[in-house]
Amino acid sequence: MPVVEETYDIVVVGAGHAGCEAALAAARLGFETIMFTVSVDSIALMPCNPNVGGSSKGHLVRELDALGGEMGKNIDKTFIQSKMLNESKGPAVHSLRAQADKQEYTRSMRRVLENTDHLTIRQAEIAEILTEEIPGEYGTFKREHEGQQESSYPVKKRIVGVKTYSGAVYRCRAVVLATGVYLRARCIYGDVSNPTGPNGLQAANHLTDSLKANGIEMYRFKTGTPARADKRSIDFSKMEEQFGDKRVVPFSFSTDPESIQKEQISCWLTYTNEETHKIIRGNLDRSPLYSGMIEGTGPRYCPSIEDKVVKFADKNRHQVFIEPEGLYTNEMYIGGMSSSLPEDVQEEMYHSVPGLEHAKIVKNAYAIEYDCINPRQLYPTLEFKKIKGLFSGGQFNGSSGYEEAAVQGFMAGVNAAREVLGKEPIILDRSQAYIGVLIDDLVTKENHEPYRMMTSRAEYRLLLRQDNADLRLSPIGHEIGLVSDAMYERVLWKEKMIEEEAKRLQKK
Repeated sequence: MPVVEETYDIVVVGAGHAGCEAALAAARLGFETIMFTVSVDSIALMPCNPNVGGSSKGHLVRELDALGGEMGKNIDKTFIQSKMLNESKGPAVHSLRAQADKQEYTRSMRRVLENTDHLTIRQAEIAEILTEEIPGEYGTFKREHEGQQESSYPVKKRIVGVKTYSGAVYRCRAVVLATGVYLRARCIYGDVSNPTGPNGLQAANHLTDSLKANGIEMYRFKTGTPARADKRSIDFSKMEEQFGDKRVVPFSFSTDPESIQKEQISCWLTYTNEETHKIIRGNLDRSPLYSGMIEGTGPRYCPSIEDKVVKFADKNRHQVFIEPEGLYTNEMYIGGMSSSLPEDVQEEMYHSVPGLEHAKIVKNAYAIEYDCINPRQLYPTLEFKKIKGLFSGGQFNGSSGYEEAAVQGFMAGVNAAREVLGKEPIILDRSQAYIGVLIDDLVTKENHEPYRMMTSRAEYRLLLRQDNADLRLSPIGHEIGLVSDAMYERVLWKEKMIEEEAKRLQKK
């Protein structure tokens, strides 16, 4: 039976934050790249919290920008509130966080992708990876900074392409898997289990079997999201108003600070109470988290409200942030109260919170389970040890968060391109970047829950500040070919000005 068959240099599977950065990096380096997604409407989707950055995550976005990534530029164009966190502490932990207009963030990133040379976007589900045997080849990985001996892993296969569910074949020289939370996804609340991805989007139900058949070890993880409420039904007079910074600092080093000073939208703070906790405790037997209905392991550092009430029984209240989803909608994100409790319990629980007594729920909270990999199957280049030319990034690697996904996608895309070129890969050390810490933790440590970046994970955090990310990483971005000469000249000028001022101060 005749099928479509095409050839590209690099295939990217998935169009979330990891897939977008991988595809842009590869295409901008001149490689014919095709990016697959189950829905073009899900490109750069923000299915959970409506923000970019935050503690340590803001560092990742700044580092990504310094290397030539897109996330920082995109949030600068689409934010509705911006705030520098931890300003009462030292500069090493200052972290930028911006509320996004979710729909505009997606639209803006899609415009960039659609107008990038060498990049094709295709709506289709990838069902198989195509490989061929390469007997006698060995891959090596040497961890010199830990004094370990060189290890060799037999490379039994190399990637030659992918096949869609419809049977179309796309030949290529490298593949980046960035499937996010879509592999065999199911959304769960109470005894309701829907076989869908986030926001009711189609799950990807076929690729897992192909990966397992190629010897890839899979995990089952879980994350969750809170309910959304209609703004018109919320009593903000019972909440504390949260303002953005009077002077907005951009995420991207290329953004003119004057161009982004604008009127900002407020967020709001309220709290759970003993009544809320009583409702939750009284219905734990109906929670799929505790009934055994949920198999996957959830994120320790972003727990559901059920987990908070059980694990922090001494706390009589927990913070709840009410955040706008964007300028286009009245939906408000109820941050801090993700849940998988039944629908009727959710209604009662949310209505017990000051200001939400009469809130009308637009979308129920739910947990989502999905397949991901054991990331210790990867080199620090994010290439699979057993399959040459197969790379991966994002939540598929067992991490959590938009920012963690974006930086992994970028590094996987860059190294896939360098693999095709036959160039040495780019590996960031833990002393160079938070990105180096993140990837090193993933590929070398036991990881039985979704990994989240935190400042405490970085041994060199006093040096790895967000404000010097350009000085640390722009030379690497320029070498890769993703930081322009003009931008690199600005970094060299900044470095020179700092050196001259330090010399001037030493003379006094």
